[in-house]
Amino acid sequence: MNVQTAPSYEDLFGQRGSAYDRAMLAYPEARAQEFRQALAHAALSPGMVVADVPAGGGYLRGYLPEGCGWIGHEPCADFTNHRTGAQETGMPLLPLPFADGAADVAISLAGVHHLADKRPLFRDLRRIVRPGGRFVLSDVAADTPVARFLDGFVGDHNSTGHEGIFLDGHTLRELVEAGWDVLSHRIEAFHWVFADEAAMVAFCRSLFDICKAGDAAIARALHDGPGVEPLPDGRTGLRWSLMTIVARRPDA
Repeated sequence: MNVQTAPSYEDLFGQRGSAYDRAMLAYPEARAQEFRQALAHAALSPGMVVADVPAGGGYLRGYLPEGCGWIGHEPCADFTNHRTGAQETGMPLLPLPFADGAADVAISLAGVHHLADKRPLFRDLRRIVRPGGRFVLSDVAADTPVARFLDGFVGDHNSTGHEGIFLDGHTLRELVEAGWDVLSHRIEAFHWVFADEAAMVAFCRSLFDICKAGDAAIARALHDGPGVEPLPDGRTGLRWSLMTIVARRPDA
C-alpha cells in the first residue's frame, strides 16, 4: 500500500460521514464498550475538560462522567449537527481551534488510522493539553482481525475503499517525537453489542457504507473476520479490538 496516495480522513468522511452518523444515531449504544474502555484510561475527575479529536458526531460526549467538560473538533461537516456542540465544524483538522492548555485530557478514538503522518496532530494535541495532562489514543492495531476486515472486506465493498495506517510500534515513536511520554499501550478487546444479527449487519452496512454486498455476505464476513458470538443476555456481540495508548504531556 502506498500510504501517500491513500484518501485522507477529510476525503473519506466527506463522502461517507453521513452514513456513519446515521448508523450511530440508529444504534447509539452499540459501541458503548468501546467508548468506556477509552475513558477508563483517561483518569477523569469532575471539573476536567476533555478534548475529543476528531469528534465525529460527538458520540464520546454522552459517556463522560458527570461534571466533566467537553470540547470537540470534527473537520467533516457531514458528521456535525446540533448534537455535537463542536466549537468548529467542517474546518480543516489542523490547526486545532483551541487555546494552549485548553484541555486536561485529549482523547482520539478510531479516527487517526486515516492519517499517514500522525505527528502534526500529536504535536497540536500536546499544545492544547495542560502540562501533566493525558492523551488517550485508541484505534485499530496493525495485523489484527479488525484491521484485516477493514482493509479487506470493507475496502472491497464500500464506496471509498479502505487503506488504514494502523497503530503499531511506529505510532509509539511518533508520539515520543511529538513530545509525549508514553505511559502504557495494550490491545483492548470488547464487543459491539446488538439485539440480533440483523441489527449488527444493518449497523455495519451504514457505518462502513458497504454498498457492494448483500446482508448475507456482510454477515459471513463479520463471522469469518472479527467474529460474532451470543452474549449471556441473549444479545449478539461482534468482537472488536483497538490498541489503546496512554501518553502524558511532561510537566516542563
